[in-house]
Amino acid sequence: MCGRFAVTTPPEAMRQLFGTRNPLPNAPSRTNIAPTDRVLAVRFDATDRHRSLDLLRWGLVPHWAKQIAGPPLINARAESLAERPAFRQAFEKRRCLIPADAFYEWQADRKPKQPFAIRRADGAVMAFAGLWENWRQPDGSWLRSVAIVTTTANAALAVLHDRMPVLLEPADWPAWLGETGATADALRPLLRPCPSDALVFYPVSRAVNKVGNEGPELLAPEPASA
Repeated sequence: MCGRFAVTTPPEAMRQLFGTRNPLPNAPSRTNIAPTDRVLAVRFDATDRHRSLDLLRWGLVPHWAKQIAGPPLINARAESLAERPAFRQAFEKRRCLIPADAFYEWQADRKPKQPFAIRRADGAVMAFAGLWENWRQPDGSWLRSVAIVTTTANAALAVLHDRMPVLLEPADWPAWLGETGATADALRPLLRPCPSDALVFYPVSRAVNKVGNEGPELLAPEPASA
């Protein structure tokens, strides 16, 4: 799964990386993004054929929901996107990229659990496969929300958890965003774990456990507790 992540690359650099054209959102550096926070998402507008960089709520609210209830849908399992009602239509029509510089996972066989930060080995920004949705709020305004698509963990990350986000390479972005008209069958091969050597991970402070803690020290390596 993916329940916490960090975005430290400035929005201007994100715009250049993803080729977005809309005004930049106000998105300061975050090292402890948690469910229901607003997160950056890259979307494709089929009308003007441009990509946009927007802030959306992390925790997808299905378009048919009567109200926001229960735990937020922060992750969507790749294996059931086409079948699960909460994600089926978004998978067909509203796919996005969710940029991240790192994400966190907790090793369960330590008491208390030991958090690890996970980054790309080459230091580049990660692009999670995401789904986004529109939901009409009681006041008539629109809430736009996202979920991160997850798959089985690769061999390296399996020592921490059995799931991981789907990471998409630049060559796959046009198909996932809907720029090329790719079918569901064509997209499924993208929903796989990345190679084990594509990522590095290391223990970090348990301060990341507390929602509300922020700062670059959360991403600093430290010795794993015994």
